Amino acid sequence: MNTSNNNYDEFEKLIYEGGLRIIAVHFHKDIDLMLIVLNNKKTIKRTISDFKLLKKAKISQLENYKLIGKGTGIHWPELDEDLSLKGFLRYELANNDNLMVA
Repeated sequence: MNTSNNNYDEFEKLIYEGGLRIIAVHFHKDIDLMLIVLNNKKTIKRTISDFKLLKKAKISQLENYKLIGKGTGIHWPELDEDLSLKGFLRYELANNDNLMVA
């Protein structure tokens, strides 16, 4: 990412210029669901099993996450896993005709 001249792609514009951030993450392991809650009152749904390290984790490990980069990513210290808001947005655009996060 080139931040020196704000040569952002569309996702980076939403995040860095528009201020889109993750504010919480909720897990429902019994139905293989992770909900990423955004500061614009929208959610992104992902399947926990899409992520190898998260799939193997206990619920206590999943819930032990930290928001990093002022809400632009999620880090699980026990699992040594990091996921980005940009990655979630890319997935949503590629897999959902009704992208409702913006």
